[in-house]
Amino acid sequence: MSDLDVRTMGEDERENWLRAVNTGFLSPPTPGEDQLELSRRTDAEGSSRRLGAFDGDRCVGTLRSFPQQLTAVGGAFVPADAVSGVTVSPTHRRRGLLTRMLGRDLAAAKERGDVVATLIAAEYPIYGRYGFGPATWAAQWAVEVPRAGLDARWAGPADGGRIDLVDGAEVRKLGPELHERFRAGQPGAVSRIPLWWDTATGVLSPGPDWKEPFHAVYRAASGEVEGLVSYKAEHVWQGNQPEDALTVNWLLATTPAAERALWHYLCSIDWVARVTSGRRAPDDLLPHLLPDPRAARVTEHTDWLWVRILDVVRALEARTYETAGAVVLEVVDKDGYGGGRFRLEASAEGASCTGTSASADLTLGVGELGSAWLGGESLTRLVALGRVQEEREGAARKADALFRSPRLPWCPDLF
Repeated sequence: MSDLDVRTMGEDERENWLRAVNTGFLSPPTPGEDQLELSRRTDAEGSSRRLGAFDGDRCVGTLRSFPQQLTAVGGAFVPADAVSGVTVSPTHRRRGLLTRMLGRDLAAAKERGDVVATLIAAEYPIYGRYGFGPATWAAQWAVEVPRAGLDARWAGPADGGRIDLVDGAEVRKLGPELHERFRAGQPGAVSRIPLWWDTATGVLSPGPDWKEPFHAVYRAASGEVEGLVSYKAEHVWQGNQPEDALTVNWLLATTPAAERALWHYLCSIDWVARVTSGRRAPDDLLPHLLPDPRAARVTEHTDWLWVRILDVVRALEARTYETAGAVVLEVVDKDGYGGGRFRLEASAEGASCTGTSASADLTLGVGELGSAWLGGESLTRLVALGRVQEEREGAARKADALFRSPRLPWCPDLF
């Protein structure tokens, strides 16, 4: 058996690398020109770092990472190492290739000064072994429009705002600035490079099955853009009656008024009997924007963004805290990036995190800290599950009061 070499992908190895990606994700192996061009543009605009595991000349494992900013509680943008495109070919499983690739990438991220690493896990059991913990969750609703109780005569927002259909070019002009405002107020949101908007609007085709979506913008009475939605339609006719289905690709809103107006708009389109929301925050306003919230049925609830803390001090000092208090955390990190004993002192004015020799209040893995850091997971719950050790009675409840977020963290993006 030949030696397996893990190294940075060379430009002349791109097609070989993408073939391994497709093989790992059970897609047609040979990359098309669209995929090759998207890969080149991603590297050019996003400073991608691509690792490959090679058995001779054949690529049998892949990992891509790129610079990202993750919004902490309170709105700070934290530098992150975003991990994507992780595969190991079925012929080369159980040989430690994922451990080698991810270990190399995380070590480089720590050296660069990234505070956290992030990923979207295709399979739940894998990444906890490497210090990642699920930090945001996502829910999807299917709205049965005839049951929703909305006024069939609805002709637009009653707040002086307006909704207009726009094309992809307008979305590319309006979207980036709106998204910057949105992510500043949403813990768990991540940055987007210009390429994101090009693929979302078809300037660069994400694949042969892409079809142009509809886009609508909400402008407040002041004229300010406060919301955008992208959606597609499927024609369904039953007994010569239209019962079309809309699927939301993404919806961004910076105010409740914009959110309400865009959902009401989608549910008021002629012929539409069903609206599928796309993945939203589990505490999304959507069901309760309808006169009958039961018309919105949860069809999916899942873990989404996973976080791996690389620098405990900077991570805990980056976020805000609504109550005052102190807690000593014993953070266990077998890989050595974020372990140690730390005293967190926090208040509404700011936070200080320092190494300490004081007795720990809680002992937890770095993955559990990643789950709790954005305020989406309860440390009391993790104690009950046996994943966090309470060294001092009541410490988990005290820490939860510090770590909670007013709204659940949410990451709208797949990467």
